[in-house]
Amino acid sequence: MFNRTRCLQITAALASISLLAGCGLLSEDDGDETKRIVVGTTSAPSTLDPAAAWDGSWELYRNVYQTLLAFPTGSTKPQPDAAQNCEFTDSASQAYRCTLRKGLKFSNGETLDSKAVKHSLDRIMTINSKVGPKDLFGSLEKIETPDPLTVVFHLKNSDATFPYVLGSPAASLVAPKEYPADKVRGDGKVTGSGPYVLDSYKEGSEAVLSRNGSYTGFANRRNGAVTIRYFADSVKMVAALKAKDIDATYRGLSAPQITELQTPDAQSEGVQVVENVGAEIRYLVFNPKDPAVNKLAVRQAIAQVIDRGTLVSKVYQGTAEPLYSMVPKGVVGHKTPFYDKYGAADVGKAKKILKDAGITQQVDLTFWYTTDRYGSSTADEFTEIKRQLDESKLFNITLRSQPWKTFQEGYKSGEYPVFGRGWFPDFPDPDNFIAPFVGKENAVGTAYEPTEILTDLLPKSRREGERSAGVAQFEKAQQIFAEDVRLLPLWQGKLYVAAREDIAGAERALDPQTAMQMWELYRKTSW
Repeated sequence: MFNRTRCLQITAALASISLLAGCGLLSEDDGDETKRIVVGTTSAPSTLDPAAAWDGSWELYRNVYQTLLAFPTGSTKPQPDAAQNCEFTDSASQAYRCTLRKGLKFSNGETLDSKAVKHSLDRIMTINSKVGPKDLFGSLEKIETPDPLTVVFHLKNSDATFPYVLGSPAASLVAPKEYPADKVRGDGKVTGSGPYVLDSYKEGSEAVLSRNGSYTGFANRRNGAVTIRYFADSVKMVAALKAKDIDATYRGLSAPQITELQTPDAQSEGVQVVENVGAEIRYLVFNPKDPAVNKLAVRQAIAQVIDRGTLVSKVYQGTAEPLYSMVPKGVVGHKTPFYDKYGAADVGKAKKILKDAGITQQVDLTFWYTTDRYGSSTADEFTEIKRQLDESKLFNITLRSQPWKTFQEGYKSGEYPVFGRGWFPDFPDPDNFIAPFVGKENAVGTAYEPTEILTDLLPKSRREGERSAGVAQFEKAQQIFAEDVRLLPLWQGKLYVAAREDIAGAERALDPQTAMQMWELYRKTSW
């Protein structure tokens, strides 16, 4: 997704470790690989079948399914995983060949060969789930399997980002005997070839993982097993961390909780907070099917009124920063087109935009958000957005919310005039902050077909094997986004892992898709 060095930096102070009489000093280098690690998160899977999820479910997928390529910690380009090697075989980047490792098996003993790879990816397109990752495979024309260890992907057009897609959980490999070719698996089980196997799963409660004895891939598992516990409320999750019921948390911590966990008092209780570089973003989506939102002036006026600095300061308290493009800071090609066009928040300018368009009455709109996907601060965020827009006297905002599954169905069906979404990168390339949001079918469920982006800018950028060479195309695409205001970027977040002081590896546990690589976590041992 982006060509940059992904260095995970610990900028929060780790809890100090005291050497007391009769106690051993904890060693970071000598981990106990037999122990189970318990991780809490507010991001529960929407489904266990990778053909039907393009969301936070990937966090679990990364740990139980394997992909042909992957992104080991610190890598910005896909590296071999189930594949022994992969490469484009033509100069046009339209034929991509992978050779599999020998002897790969799924956890049920089934052979992972080229036909299994074809089955895994073909079913994504056949099932055609509204909330699945099929749009990521838009350039794929057909898959050939000339022999058991060789897979050849033929693309409709040049697409240098295709290896990045294969390195994402969208391309999770599944056992053909357990996953129907034409429908989603519904028995609540997982059959993959990843680092862990799923021993048991209670929807909305927990996933119990143990080491996959037949796994062959890049992951170096530093623990014996993992349990992921799902919390609807981050308050309960933090309480569980303090009570030592869980070892670490990820996803869903509110800004006040992060601030509190970084205090000396929390550290004295044996809690550490690790801050990581992040490419997570939040944004609003405008549905042109709504008669008010369909008016460009309305969208531009909202862009002119919202004060991102105040929003971030009041709600996120330094754990996020204002964002003025869908391509976040730190990603190649990042610019600030929304600031360049609209500048600081200005109600007077917004009023003029509306007046020039013949809109003199207060605009009534309903804003929707999800209650259980992005953490408890989401409600506060939308309350602040409503306050700003209402105080302008130009808008009258009603807030509505739904749990993630219902919310997801609603926005994909075009029910909401304005709604909030979060975006975690699918793969490390700026293409992934542009392409998923355009086209007749896209990640946000509202058709958006800017001709120049679709027919010129994206095709040109995808012909560039060296991804930084497409910067000019991505910069222009960002300008078009700012003119159309079909999407309104709000803020870019940092990533935090809170853990007990005897847990190490948190600074290495996040891959470029910001999914937790559970195998990096381990319990320190004494010496």
